[in-house]
Formats: sequence, structure tokens, C-alpha cells
Amino acid sequence: MIDTAKLDAVMSRCPVMPVLVVNDVAQARPMAEALVAGGLSTLEVTLRTPCALEVIEEMSKVPGALVGAGTVLNPSDMDRAVKAGARFIVSPGLTDALVKASVAHDVPFLPGVANAGDIMRGLDLGLSRFKFFPAVTNGGIPALKSLASVFGSNVRFCPTGGITEESAPEWLALPTVSCVGGSWVTAGAFDADKVRQRATAAALLKV
Repeated sequence: MIDTAKLDAVMSRCPVMPVLVVNDVAQARPMAEALVAGGLSTLEVTLRTPCALEVIEEMSKVPGALVGAGTVLNPSDMDRAVKAGARFIVSPGLTDALVKASVAHDVPFLPGVANAGDIMRGLDLGLSRFKFFPAVTNGGIPALKSLASVFGSNVRFCPTGGITEESAPEWLALPTVSCVGGSWVTAGAFDADKVRQRATAAALLKV
């Protein structure tokens, strides 16, 4: 059984969900602390680096941080992420196996969709919350508006991929967008002060 309320709680917590690619475990806690201090507490740690699972473990120790795993490609990835402490799961795509695994783990699951067929398959599986990915490459705001007009207000999205600090407000203004995913908050060499400042600005964006 898909618990939409749990995923809504994740998606509505902050207007921007930082998408994190962390190569150094030593940066995990100070990065999470800076993000939370700035007002962004929903953190997606992508499984794109060898230390990603350790990063999830470390960031999960930061008070106020809600840490999830991104770039989850199969049930094995999900198993490892949940064991590391991930409290929600994000995937670039949608598969039956991942949906079943998320139900088995009772963990909120945000799958990636790129077109109407993806969304229809998700609806058939009991899902109604999706990551629109890659957002800009897939036609940007006009494309998402068109998709949203077909599926109505019961379907909600977290657009991710190519969204910037400058374009985020326009995405967040769409009535079916709960939050956006973005990597700009932690872009460049890690600097805790800069991350906190960017997070503060991003947290002030209103849906």
C-alpha cells in the first residue's frame, strides 16, 4: 500500500531539496549542518560516489536533517540505502521492482518520470507523486504544464535536473509542484558559510 501522506510530508517540508553528490565523508556532517542551519532540512544524497552510504549515515546524525537516498536504480540499492538510514528514496526512473521494494520497506518513494506513459504506469501502481526528470531537458516548464493539465491536481511533482537558483521560483509557482530538486546550493568547493547562505535564500522561496 502506497502511503502518499508520508511522501507529501517529505516533499512539502522545504521548497528546495538539495541534490548532493558528496565525495568526502568528512564533509558530510558539516554540509548537512550548514544546510539545516540555512533552513533546508530535506537532503537527497545521491548514490553516485563510493562513500554515499557512509555520507547518509553521517548526515542522519545531524539534528533536524531528513536524509534520503537518490539515484536508487534497483531494490539492492534501496536495501543498502535504507540500512544506512535513508528515510526516503528517490530514483531517476520508475520500475515495478522499486515500487514493490518501497512498500516492503515502508519507505516514501519518489520515482522519476519523463512523459505521460511514465505517469500512467505510476498511477496504475498506486503512485501520484513523481520526480519530473530531467526537468529542463524534457521540455521544462511548458512540458510539465502540459502533463499536469492532463492528470489534474491529484498528481504532484518535484522537478529536478537543470533547475537553478534563478529559475526555481518559476517552477515553484506551478500549482502541481510541491518542491524542486537542485544542486546549486552546494555547487563548487565546499564552503560551509556559502552553503548556509545559499540554503537560507532557497528556503525563502515559497510554493
